[in-house]
Amino acid sequence: MSPTSGVKAGASGEEPTRRDFIHIFSASVAAIGTIGVLAPLVDQMNPDASVLALSTKEIDLSGLEVGQAIKVVWQGKPVFIRHRTAEEIKEAEETPLAALKDDEARNDNLSGKAADAEDKNRVINPAYLVVVGVCTHLGCVPLGTAQGEVRGDFGGWFCPCHGSHYDTAGRIRKGPAPENLAVPPYEFVTDTAIRIG
Repeated sequence: MSPTSGVKAGASGEEPTRRDFIHIFSASVAAIGTIGVLAPLVDQMNPDASVLALSTKEIDLSGLEVGQAIKVVWQGKPVFIRHRTAEEIKEAEETPLAALKDDEARNDNLSGKAADAEDKNRVINPAYLVVVGVCTHLGCVPLGTAQGEVRGDFGGWFCPCHGSHYDTAGRIRKGPAPENLAVPPYEFVTDTAIRIG
């Protein structure tokens, strides 16, 4: 018996055999084929251009006078934008946390940081409040965005379905709603325009 007859091909000190090459080549072709099949399947799960176009929305605030509020639609949800008066800002800033039902900011702009519901943690510019206009109780749309319209006991919004009252910072103050109105991700692109999303 020769001294190398018990050694497998490809072991240390031996040259690779044709069988080793075939195994490596087959595995490589299988890996490339798998990637070729999976890549289009994963890519088709990405949103198309029409969905991406709806993911952001720019709003010009130059026509929004002090004391007015508007409702815009972003990703199929109403968003309330209110140009607050000095009195509304002062009232929102002076409201103690103990007076709030929900003491969390619920602001997507804070990038995961936990923050309390003080007014400064719910706005970027104190003059403009931007909140998702969906009641946190059962998903109704609260009232209070028509020109000159102030609803509820706290000067903000009122959900007539079950009687939830929100203040001028979009915080729940009275009624069955468990959470403050959410603040969507937004930024000021100019002094009088914002981009939501």
